[in-house]
Amino acid sequence: LVLELNQVIIPTYGTVPDQQNLHTPEWAEFDDKPDSLFFSDGQRRIDFVLVYEDESKKMTHKRSDRKKQKRKRQVFESNLMNNGLQLEATRSVLDEKIIFLKVHAPWEVLCTYAEVMHIKLPLQPNDLKTRDSAFNWFSRFFRVDENVIKPEQEFFTAPFQKEYLSNFYIQDKDTFFNPATRSRIVHFILSRVEYATKNNVKKFGINKLLDTGIYKAAFPLHDSSFRHPSADPNCPSERYLLYREWAHPKNIFKLQPLDFIRKYYGEKIGIYFAWLGFYTNMLIIAAVVGVGCFLYGYLTRNDCTWSQEVCDPNIGGNIIMCPQCDKACTYWNLTITCESSKKLCIFDSFGTLVFAVFMGIWVTLFLEFWKRRQAELEYEWDTVEYLEQEEQVRPEYEAQCTHVVMNEITQQEEHVPYTACGKCIRMTFCTSAVFFWILLIIASVIGVIVYRLSVFLVFSATLSQHISGTEAIRKYLTPQTATSVTASLISFIVIMVLNVVYEKVAILITDFELPRTQTDYENSLTTKMFLFQFVNYYSSCFYIAFFKGKFVGHPGNPVYWLGKYRNEECDPGGCLLELTTQLAIIVGGKAIWNNIQEVLVPWVKNLIGRYCAAARSEKVVPRWEQDYHLQPIGKLGLFYEYLEMVIQFGFVTLFVASFPLGPLLALINNMLEIRLDAWKLTTQFRRMVPQKAQDIGAWQPIMQGIAILAVVTNAMIIAFTSDMIPRLVYYWSFSVPPYGSHSSHTMKGYINSTLSVFNISDFKNASKPFSPWFGNHTTCRYRDLRYPPGHQHQYEHNIYYWHVIAAKLAFVIVMEHVIYFVKFIISYAIPDVSQKTKSKVKREKYLTQKLLHENDLKVVKKNMGKIADKIIKGVDSTFRPKAE
Repeated sequence: LVLELNQVIIPTYGTVPDQQNLHTPEWAEFDDKPDSLFFSDGQRRIDFVLVYEDESKKMTHKRSDRKKQKRKRQVFESNLMNNGLQLEATRSVLDEKIIFLKVHAPWEVLCTYAEVMHIKLPLQPNDLKTRDSAFNWFSRFFRVDENVIKPEQEFFTAPFQKEYLSNFYIQDKDTFFNPATRSRIVHFILSRVEYATKNNVKKFGINKLLDTGIYKAAFPLHDSSFRHPSADPNCPSERYLLYREWAHPKNIFKLQPLDFIRKYYGEKIGIYFAWLGFYTNMLIIAAVVGVGCFLYGYLTRNDCTWSQEVCDPNIGGNIIMCPQCDKACTYWNLTITCESSKKLCIFDSFGTLVFAVFMGIWVTLFLEFWKRRQAELEYEWDTVEYLEQEEQVRPEYEAQCTHVVMNEITQQEEHVPYTACGKCIRMTFCTSAVFFWILLIIASVIGVIVYRLSVFLVFSATLSQHISGTEAIRKYLTPQTATSVTASLISFIVIMVLNVVYEKVAILITDFELPRTQTDYENSLTTKMFLFQFVNYYSSCFYIAFFKGKFVGHPGNPVYWLGKYRNEECDPGGCLLELTTQLAIIVGGKAIWNNIQEVLVPWVKNLIGRYCAAARSEKVVPRWEQDYHLQPIGKLGLFYEYLEMVIQFGFVTLFVASFPLGPLLALINNMLEIRLDAWKLTTQFRRMVPQKAQDIGAWQPIMQGIAILAVVTNAMIIAFTSDMIPRLVYYWSFSVPPYGSHSSHTMKGYINSTLSVFNISDFKNASKPFSPWFGNHTTCRYRDLRYPPGHQHQYEHNIYYWHVIAAKLAFVIVMEHVIYFVKFIISYAIPDVSQKTKSKVKREKYLTQKLLHENDLKVVKKNMGKIADKIIKGVDSTFRPKAE
């Protein structure tokens, strides 16, 4: 590709020897037409805009630096013109230092680069009949009015070739290449044109010029204001239509005009909104089932026998619990946890088990049906063969290609940026760096855990003293609750701070890795960022779910963390409620924070910009200057939008057994997210350079990995975090003889059987509480399944414990295998590409090949006349075998 560009496409690629040979852009005054998208002649369309500050008016740099910058810019612009682009410069209306350089690509340039980039263009209108879906009558109530946004005409397409120009469906040369395609071609040229040579190394590309400040901005134009249609009759005002019919809040329940979004912003933006819309629609089913399970838990909470026993003054009121920390903590009454046990009954119910199994199946259905939808979009948007044909090498990669190697396939020499040994060194360094920073994240999580352990001592020693007179508050503000809420808030703040750090770290590592194509770059960055975010967001949840309260020993022999801090214990009702609290704070806080960061920040910046320009607001401002004052979209585009949604997908699936309302909150958030992202793109940001994309990239395998992990985590949450298995074991085995005294299966006596007895005289001096014992009791209770004092195996795990462990392991194995088996059947039964889409692809290939073949024959017949006719009809006897 590089050789092709150097030899064929860019014959003048190289430095310009002297100032006299430089081509300079035309200069034109603004014609007071604010909605015009054309040069001053009204004929040539503006395909791209470059913005720079007049070097003679700059005061921030040395004169020699300004001269160098001007020289580089002039060489770059001259080389653009050598490549066939046409330039026109216009000074800013509001700031005379700013100059706008408008770029136009003529027909010949568009055709040449369309062939180099293998862009698919229309051959003839699509004549395949589409069958209406059975749900069309229902979905039309939610679709955008076709009279406002007309459906796009479908075509059979093929990669463009100049020699077959007559085969393509060209009704008007001005509209054959739509604005999105024109901008993409111009950006391709801008990214590969040289501006200097240093030490025999060519420097090229608009990205480097932007980074060094030679140009202040580079962007394609919006076609109108979002507030009103364009006054120019030649402008379709697609931005205005997108804002009115897509981004406006009134459309929150409407389907998205995906084809129109793709036409205006390109396939990469289109596929994101298609995926987000599909995910949101699938969340409706999960949210309905989740709310049903929550309501089941809420309505049956009064039937929760073990919670009634906790709150019963004759049962829980007579149970004195052992201190949960050394010395500073005191004895406490079980009824303090009455309110938390009532809440826990809502989330820790049989409905939770049903919902966890359902979500394991739901996530498989979501991924399988998305593959089918993605295959349809690949066909409709002509990206089926994109990776093989259109993916271009990154300019940053090309610039480093100094090593010559032999290509094993073509047996020709090619340039690469590093040798095999150099590549191994880079990969080793990058992998080591990723693991190092992941360990730093884990260290921050350990810091939060140490905070939990240490602050629990303080709350246990002081909280009860300060609120002893207010019994109502004391019910809710227990030491466990105070520790959990404050630790969750601190954990959230740490997560948000670390996100800023790890974002920059991931970009630095990926830049050093130097991927070959933009897709490779984004996939590599995606993997690193997700690993960082996964550990950052989920580690605290994993700690609460699977580690907290699991390794605490017993009051006579507690387990210590780091040799100093006594391990945290769960509430007598378990850690499930605390996990729910942690999830609610992180998910809710993350949604609020992201919306502030993504929407409020650019809105405020634009508001300040408009306020600063208020004094000059009476002047008519051209379209390019209006767009310049919008915010740049950033190099990574919608990468952070994907990341936000996939992290949310993890919360919805990985820990859904503890938070059945998660899908409902995600659904509400996503309905707003679609419109906020749309509003942001159409009103606050410059238009992005349209890009091709075949799928959602590395996010697909990441979600598949989350789906597999979600089955394990939910099974283990139900088994090890909730109390469902111990309750079932008690109900079926230990409530009746030979272990229990009840005549029939019951949950009565469950609390008493799951709280072990400890003799206070067995406290070690290091953990013996300061506060004196009250009453005539000589024992206290603690949450575990151990033999009582005086037993020959005192303080060792009893038979109930081993029954529970066996039941938990059996449950995890059975639940995993059942769900994985169902997932396998579903994956096998639902093909990735529907039969209808397969037929369309085959039909299009057949018709396009036939069309090109017939056109070739017509050309041959026209050129060769009667001889060609005789050859085709097979009637020329001179060409028959002699045997005849």
